[in-house]
Amino acid sequence: MKKYHYLKILPVIACFLSFTVWACRGASPDNPEPPNPPAVQGDVTMYITSASRTYDFLKTATDFSSKSNMSPTTIRLQPDTRYQTMDGFGAAITGSSCYNLLQMPPARRTQFLTETFSPTDGMGYSYVRIAIGCSDFSLSEYTCCDTRGIENFALTSEETQYVIPILKEILAINPALKIMGSPWTCPRWMKVDNLTNKQPYNSWTSGQLNPDYYQDYGTYFVKWIQAFADNGISIYSVTPQNEPLNRGNSASLYMGWEEQRDFVNTALVPKLKAAGLHTKVYLFDHNYNYDNIGTQNEYPAKIYAAGVDDEYVVGAAYHNYGGNRSELLNIHNKYPTKELVFTEASIGTWNDGRNLSARLLSDMQELALGTVINWCKGVIVWNLMLDANRGPNRAGGCQTCYGAVDIDLSNYTITKNSHYYIIGHLASVVKPGATRIGTSGYTATGITYAAFENTDATYALVLLNNTAENKTITIDDGSRHFSYAVPAQSVISYQWSKTTN
Repeated sequence: MKKYHYLKILPVIACFLSFTVWACRGASPDNPEPPNPPAVQGDVTMYITSASRTYDFLKTATDFSSKSNMSPTTIRLQPDTRYQTMDGFGAAITGSSCYNLLQMPPARRTQFLTETFSPTDGMGYSYVRIAIGCSDFSLSEYTCCDTRGIENFALTSEETQYVIPILKEILAINPALKIMGSPWTCPRWMKVDNLTNKQPYNSWTSGQLNPDYYQDYGTYFVKWIQAFADNGISIYSVTPQNEPLNRGNSASLYMGWEEQRDFVNTALVPKLKAAGLHTKVYLFDHNYNYDNIGTQNEYPAKIYAAGVDDEYVVGAAYHNYGGNRSELLNIHNKYPTKELVFTEASIGTWNDGRNLSARLLSDMQELALGTVINWCKGVIVWNLMLDANRGPNRAGGCQTCYGAVDIDLSNYTITKNSHYYIIGHLASVVKPGATRIGTSGYTATGITYAAFENTDATYALVLLNNTAENKTITIDDGSRHFSYAVPAQSVISYQWSKTTN
């Protein structure tokens, strides 16, 4: 009971001390300095968030136990059982997110980006997704080659004034950041209404890529990657098309698996090779259920079976707007050497997205831990930041989406939503290059966890307690063990050194 009462007052003590330091340093709401939190000391660093916000990504610590481990609630690490290597965790840096970030006073923006992306002074977000051209959360509809002829390719003001400046600020905080690019549509002059008649289709929404322009479109990807490189930004990976089975997005392009196979094999990969680029290519980038289009079931597996360049086409990407995450395991089992990444999920008015008590636990279960346990190397959610009116947004795009965080631009107050925390709980302790490892021992309804070995000789474990009571759980790495009373309905992340100091 003493430990329980101590847990209850920890957030109060932490908040009081943080506020006192912040106030004493003379910071103002318009030009704040990041507060110096109380030093956390102990063998095991922990971060705790509860659905009630009693614990709001609280950083604390505990020590290894010197007693014999007789606990029936022991989770034992099995480092010799090794699964996927992790690339990272993060959110989409859309045009709308960049616009909102650039409305903030520079000091407040730096503080937020540091808290989010710094691997030493923040959550350590490490993987972001950006649009190649516009998305449904851009300030306008455009591509980087809207004048016919690939020689007319050029970055637009959305990239040069919004996306690139924000990426540069993030890279200054986390130089190891990985960036994925995905197009929502090809240039309209490359579109046709169908592949039989190939009549021009001058619309941002729907249409198909004219095979006559496969080579130009492959060049388009190369020019886009090179343009970002010219601005000091390296593109780690791309997908050939965002949501290729969705004809209805405000900017969209239908691309069935046979079309994607042909474009990737005859144009995209050869163009990347010829340019000396080693950007990873992830197929598909859409829902678990393939939008219930029978001919498109197991979309990436069909392309693998037809044959791909394994050096470039490394895997497939998935969203969770339809179907079940068990499809990840299905695809992995059929092609175990191919990678999986999760690249988009949203919260909004339809799922009570700003209510942390309604979203934190299920999002951690289904999206964060659920995808990682099913072999995903990375997890990326949708907009990093939207404003209090769920924007900027456009007609035809999502009018009901919330961001991982939402900002009230009248006073720069930030509301942190479930997606912000679930990514933070992974990114804070599971570092790029970590390997997911095996576990044995304690299991129970409502308890979900995954363990990892980092490249810096530390272990990490992320655990969800989706029950109505505190759970004292012991973690044993084979050499040492520790116990901690995990609060009810909370997420906890642990990190500790593999060897004693």
